[in-house]
Amino acid sequence: MSSGLALPTIQVIEPAVYFPPPPPPLDPQALPHTGMLHLDDAAGQASAHLADAAGQAVHQAADAALQVLGSLSGVLLVGRAALLGTRLLAAGAVRAAEEQRCLERRQRLAATAAEQWEAAAFAAARFNARRGALLARAARAAAHGGPPGPPPVPDVPPPLAPVGERLADLRQELARAEEALRHAEERQAAWEQRRLTALLRLDEERDDDWQRALRESRQRALRRFTAERTADAEARQLPRQADARRVPAALDPEEVRRTGAEILGALDPYAAADTAELAAGAVRDAVRRAADDPRRARIHLTEARKFVRDANKQAQETREAQERAALHHDFLSYATPEGVEDLAPAPDAVALLRRTLDEGTPLTPAERELVERRVEERQRALEAIYIRERCADAVAELARRFGGPAGAGRPEGQDIRLDWTPEGWDPDHWLRATLTGGRLRVATMYRGGPGERTPEQRALDDARCAETLERLAEFEEITGALGLDLEFRVERTEGAVPGVLGENALVLDGPAEAGRPSGARRDERREEPRHRTVDGDGRR
Repeated sequence: MSSGLALPTIQVIEPAVYFPPPPPPLDPQALPHTGMLHLDDAAGQASAHLADAAGQAVHQAADAALQVLGSLSGVLLVGRAALLGTRLLAAGAVRAAEEQRCLERRQRLAATAAEQWEAAAFAAARFNARRGALLARAARAAAHGGPPGPPPVPDVPPPLAPVGERLADLRQELARAEEALRHAEERQAAWEQRRLTALLRLDEERDDDWQRALRESRQRALRRFTAERTADAEARQLPRQADARRVPAALDPEEVRRTGAEILGALDPYAAADTAELAAGAVRDAVRRAADDPRRARIHLTEARKFVRDANKQAQETREAQERAALHHDFLSYATPEGVEDLAPAPDAVALLRRTLDEGTPLTPAERELVERRVEERQRALEAIYIRERCADAVAELARRFGGPAGAGRPEGQDIRLDWTPEGWDPDHWLRATLTGGRLRVATMYRGGPGERTPEQRALDDARCAETLERLAEFEEITGALGLDLEFRVERTEGAVPGVLGENALVLDGPAEAGRPSGARRDERREEPRHRTVDGDGRR
């Protein structure tokens, strides 16, 4: 075997993956012409990072509650949440709550740590999106004012930041945060409902019966709104419609008032004022016509019911669009941890989302397409980094299992280059894996330039190629345990490829480590910090 090709894809996002540390600066004068590039302490740090990450993923702790979410895994899960949309995230919140109850009852969980983390991360993303949309709504209401006076200041906890958290701790934070958010949303909805009350009056100055009927209907609507905002309700919710009961055939003025109050009371608290005014006008017309033209009064009540149904649908769509904008804004404005490669900024999409949240202006179809394109681009860039790290982890794990030095570099035009010399292959042969544009190619390499090989050299090339087939099967097994779906297709079956070992590569597990017991190396690696706190604000 000379080379094999695979297209790695992410099957499962494992929780404990961090952004890679930056490579140390290279001194061009210190580069050797051949062989691996030795960088002493920097090499040991890179080796510790890769081998520790591989060991954690392949030999995962049995108790998922002790898992800690890594920075790269965390933002990838937020990206998946942004691609799903807010309503589908509620299913993740339901799963997270069910798993928490199972833990409290000490029941065995069937889900893997990765699946549990996905549910918890989706629930956190859903909370952050609802929180952001609520704060933006309250700020707009405070700026515009209203008949009930200023809206209440939402008393909500800060955004949830799962990175660096244990799963069990995050679940507890989620439960507390969701309860606080529910109360804040209920207070805001009650204020919004009082704002609508000014539009829902009859022509009479004082009408105690009408006001009482309207107040009771509004209270029922508010309780229904609050109940529908739970994750369990949202996960199975169909768009809510206004009460579909038929208008009574026989109408007297009192019956018209009561029916009209029920119709208007069913308005979504977030209903647009102009549509609510149309519904209120139709009810007023029905009350005026009730005595002398019952048929016309019924027509006006039917119109009012249609206006309410349209207003409620629009309010729900607007609420979901605002929460989706908040979710996309969080993802696109994410700042990578200090010292790692930055993600490409998306100022055009971020500005549109900020305008939507600050002004309540919906995105046009073209603007929505731009935002979704930027979200997908960032997610693809993150997935490329994740796949690169998982492939490096797999090579590090191969070296840990079977011995021999392994190195990594990032030459121009390649995502990563990985060189591994299996035990007994030195000094003539090694394996090289290159990841470019999502295509992973593994080749059997020999030291030197192109040219005629002696029969003995060709025989050794063929022997190394035969061994490579076994190594590829092991590589597939390890990457599968790391959450990647990868299957090699053999491109050439004879001969090795000439090259320079370690060219543009960083030693990951060099000879300096060979004299120490492997257990000691693993213990030291666990003590190294896996993240850096930035600016003292707790961001990792």
